[in-house]
Amino acid sequence: MGRRSGILEFAVLGLLRESPMHGYELRKRLNTSLGVFRAFSYGSLYPCLKTLVQRGWLIEESGGEPDDSLTAPLTGRRARIVYRLTAEGKERFEELLSQTGPDTWEDEHFGVRFAFFGQTSRDVRMRVLEGRRSRLEERLARMRASLARTRERLDDYTLELQRHGMESVEREVRWLNELIESERAGRDQQRGETPPDPSDDTAT
Repeated sequence: MGRRSGILEFAVLGLLRESPMHGYELRKRLNTSLGVFRAFSYGSLYPCLKTLVQRGWLIEESGGEPDDSLTAPLTGRRARIVYRLTAEGKERFEELLSQTGPDTWEDEHFGVRFAFFGQTSRDVRMRVLEGRRSRLEERLARMRASLARTRERLDDYTLELQRHGMESVEREVRWLNELIESERAGRDQQRGETPPDPSDDTAT
């Protein structure tokens, strides 16, 4: 399964873990809640659903009402299909949810992973956040080095575009720093520890 279809699998399993849905509702949730899937059509989603059913991670149930989103040309309206997560599907989602490798830090995957942080363990959240921050810091260093080399050859508009890109990455790094500190503070509180007060000289 390719990288993009893999994150679609993750998102579908995650949304269906919340509640069973029919195809149209699922597509709408992918588009509105997880913006990375705005470009996905039902033609992309349907093969993924069929694959997940074949693997035993979903089951299809008849919802009774016709679903226009599933209507095939010249064949009339079909009964609405509701997709429900199986026990094996829940296990598969838990397995995917625990992964913290480089794919989870990439632009296309990170937003979807973040959308399911409420179902993710604190340690996994920390590793994903720290990996994402590391990846962006590397990108920022490359952008700065490239700008330093080419600044004199760029016109004002191209230079402004480069700066805009760098500022966007810098903003996300600051946001990640805040999230990481919040996660650490929450972990310390869970352990019964009090984070040191940076303004307290006695803490040093």
